[in-house]
Amino acid sequence: MDDGRGAGGFGGGPAVRALDTEAVHAGRDDLARQGLHAAPIDLSTTYPSYDSRAEAARIDAFAADGAEPAGPPVYGRLGNPTVARFETALARLEGTDSAVAFASGMAALSAVLLVRNAMGLRHVVAVRPLYGCSDHLLTAGLLGSEVTWVDPAGVADALRPDTGLVMVESPANPTLAELDLRALAHACGSVPLLADNTFATPVLQRPAEHGARLVLHSATKYLGGHGDVMAGVVACDEEFARGLRQIRFATGGVLHPLAGYLLLRGLSTLPIRVRAASSNAAELARRLAADPRVARVHYPRIGGAMIAFEVYGDPHEVIAGVRLITPAVSLGSVDSLIQHPASISHRIVDAADRRGAGVSDRLLRLSVGLEDVEDLWADLDGALGTDRLPETAGAGREPSRTALRLPERAADR
Repeated sequence: MDDGRGAGGFGGGPAVRALDTEAVHAGRDDLARQGLHAAPIDLSTTYPSYDSRAEAARIDAFAADGAEPAGPPVYGRLGNPTVARFETALARLEGTDSAVAFASGMAALSAVLLVRNAMGLRHVVAVRPLYGCSDHLLTAGLLGSEVTWVDPAGVADALRPDTGLVMVESPANPTLAELDLRALAHACGSVPLLADNTFATPVLQRPAEHGARLVLHSATKYLGGHGDVMAGVVACDEEFARGLRQIRFATGGVLHPLAGYLLLRGLSTLPIRVRAASSNAAELARRLAADPRVARVHYPRIGGAMIAFEVYGDPHEVIAGVRLITPAVSLGSVDSLIQHPASISHRIVDAADRRGAGVSDRLLRLSVGLEDVEDLWADLDGALGTDRLPETAGAGREPSRTALRLPERAADR
């Protein structure tokens, strides 16, 4: 569990600050000295300069090493001041040197693969389950990558001379399976470990502290937190960030400045949102685990606001029956969302592979929001229905379910 301490601030700030403090101040430490309170939104696509020789030198330097150009901005694809504030803040929260933001989580993952492919390292070792589109991108080889799917114990044996990446997601989408990131990082040796931290966020875990070189987020989810911005980001060391910036410049998967502003604002409340939603989720997981209409409940040991559960009845009827909870794909918003992964988020994955990774046809994924937990339970209870009990219910048979190891209450952390 994260101890709540963040990386140091710049501009004379303290060497170490609590995570909650970094969430509010990282990327904004210079504002007061400029007479500003809210971060400005820079919508410029290009930036004037009367010194074209100096511009040429800065562009040549970026092409050579991918370092952020010194001095004023040059062009929107090379970087944007508002987006840079979000990148600075996210890197602080994840405890990495740098972060590079993209137009979506898939654009961010694509850039990572392209960086490695450009080095001749096209082979990827991956552990299922991953987000469905991440799985598809690797399996289909759309960017020229070749993937070997393994269990966590098989990572070391699957490595080859041309392996450029090991990819995992923990807690996993949608089963919430958790992996030992430190053991995986050790198994990777010199091969970079990419950990998708979308579900946990840096509030619950920081993969870089366990040896992951790359931390991926669909920033659309918890980092934004309000269902109104689409983005992706990779937190990493500066060396890898330079390659990512060059790919972003060449392919154009840039984040819009307004999205960068919304994400920076979203980070301010990230810790309190995640903890409050996690408290709701832990209580709902307890109730679902005790419900005879529910066959199995999946909830991470580290906590969080995501629940996966399998029902005895028709999962599509549960989706159709909610009234307060929104039946929609995506997650991490202030409002609760429910979806059927086999029909939506993981539909693109081969059915046999999907089921083999634990994504059953009766599995539902619930992203728990900030509503009152009693209202949420009343909605779930009604959607589960009274006619969806297993035939053996009431006959003395205890339904099979995953044993929950619930985390301590948020108030105790």
